[in-house]
Amino acid sequence: MVSENNLISALMKKSKEVEASDIHLHVGSPPIIRIKGNLVKLEEIPVITPEKMQELVKDALVKDRDREALEENGSIDIALAMPGIGRFRVNFYKQRGSTSIVARRISDEIPDFQKLHLPESMGNISHFVNGLVLVTGPTGCGKSSTLAALINDINSKKACHILCIEDPIEYLYHNKKAIITQREIGIDVESFKSALKYAVREDPDIILVGEMRDTDTVEFALHAAETGHLVFGTLHSSNATLTIGRILNFFPQNRQPQIRRDISLHLRAVVSQVLLPSIKPDVNRVPACEIMFVNPLISRLIIEEKDEKIIKAIKAGKEDGMIDFENSMVALVNNGFIDKETALSFAENPQSVEMKLRGIFLSEEGGIVN
Repeated sequence: MVSENNLISALMKKSKEVEASDIHLHVGSPPIIRIKGNLVKLEEIPVITPEKMQELVKDALVKDRDREALEENGSIDIALAMPGIGRFRVNFYKQRGSTSIVARRISDEIPDFQKLHLPESMGNISHFVNGLVLVTGPTGCGKSSTLAALINDINSKKACHILCIEDPIEYLYHNKKAIITQREIGIDVESFKSALKYAVREDPDIILVGEMRDTDTVEFALHAAETGHLVFGTLHSSNATLTIGRILNFFPQNRQPQIRRDISLHLRAVVSQVLLPSIKPDVNRVPACEIMFVNPLISRLIIEEKDEKIIKAIKAGKEDGMIDFENSMVALVNNGFIDKETALSFAENPQSVEMKLRGIFLSEEGGIVN
């Protein structure tokens, strides 16, 4: 039974017990949690009143500046740590004249590629010494966990300085071979722009900039990659091809040819993912992935504005560790992580996935890309 006295804490405890990924709190509704991708109403708890919501916000946002930011901007992200339960990324946002809360449960441990069920070729990224690596996908697809696994993999292998600019800090790293600096916006540095301004003066080898949110962030990432840093970032794009266009859209038309050249030279990899409900008892959701490593062919396709041919180059790059969503879903079915119906419902081309599940592969895959 969930107590109303300290509702957020009680719900965070329950989310761990039932392995829920998210908690939703809205005025006029009982609390809702997400389990294996499905939203479940906790009907045993009374509907949240406006007065109760105000109380929850006041209890959670203990700093004046956080409450002021919520009123001024209409939303704010914070991280909350519950002893014995874990860490949560909590978003407060205004809607229909009231505040709503969404809390995402973060694993107590920094995950590795195996625990996240990511392809083995993800380990190739740890060997890059410079360039730009992007992890993309919709909200809630596990981008933060994948980035954490990448950072911690490098942490265990390289003596380097990793600078993480975060809003808010989610995973807490412990130095292994690397030195890891975590700067939280609003606490350690005033703004994201200020953090970027001073980043290269802090002697980093690797920089995690989080979400590529505007022109300044993209320009910084490309410039830092050009000057010998390895830069990690995220984007809300669904695949590698659309990621190129998403980056270009940050810039006016007259600058896009130069940005294309910069992307072709400095982009190293794009990892796109979507979380699918798993049929394994001990696995809630599992990522289907598209992984693109920028080789000379893909670099040429980018510079020649032949983005539509990138997917064929990815299909042809299996030996280099590349994988497309279709083959990723087929592998998940064959390895018992998801059922056939899930694969077909999430596939862009269900007929093609159906054929591959029957062992029929088109001859054009792995062919020459003109």
